[in-house]
Amino acid sequence: MFFLQMSGFPGSGKSTLAKEIGKYTNAIIVDHDIVKSALVEELPDDVDPKRAGGIAYHIEWALVDYHLSQRHSVILDSPCLYDPLVEKGIALAAKHRAKYKYVECILNDIHTLNERLRARERMITQIGPVDIPEDQWQAVINRAKKPSGLPCMQVDTSLPLGEYIYDVLSYIHQ
Repeated sequence: MFFLQMSGFPGSGKSTLAKEIGKYTNAIIVDHDIVKSALVEELPDDVDPKRAGGIAYHIEWALVDYHLSQRHSVILDSPCLYDPLVEKGIALAAKHRAKYKYVECILNDIHTLNERLRARERMITQIGPVDIPEDQWQAVINRAKKPSGLPCMQVDTSLPLGEYIYDVLSYIHQ
């Protein structure tokens, strides 16, 4: 049993990779965009979207905790931009004696990223194409929070999924 925390900028391929991992492992995927979008669609218009994001994470952690308690492997598909997310993931994995894994999807090409963001069917809380100067793009990518002292995996998602899925699966099962 494992708990996999996905990370990466929106459009970097987290959801695509999470779904593929789920096919091979039967892991349950908890998708931040789905939970947050459902909340925003149902909450009154005057609710701050950041507040909805916080509520979404609270729900997601409850789902992760429950599914791990049932001995299911779980994937949390979220950008992972805050240290408490990593800390909570590590703590829940330890609580349920699950292997903690962390995969960061990296897409260094902002043009490809914007093509993906334009092409996808967007949920209400998902971003569209971004206007970030290329010389600042690396700093944006580096905002992801990583667990210190634990092995993490970075994946170049500009490559076809078939070129790295087996490496990711091998990392998860270590």
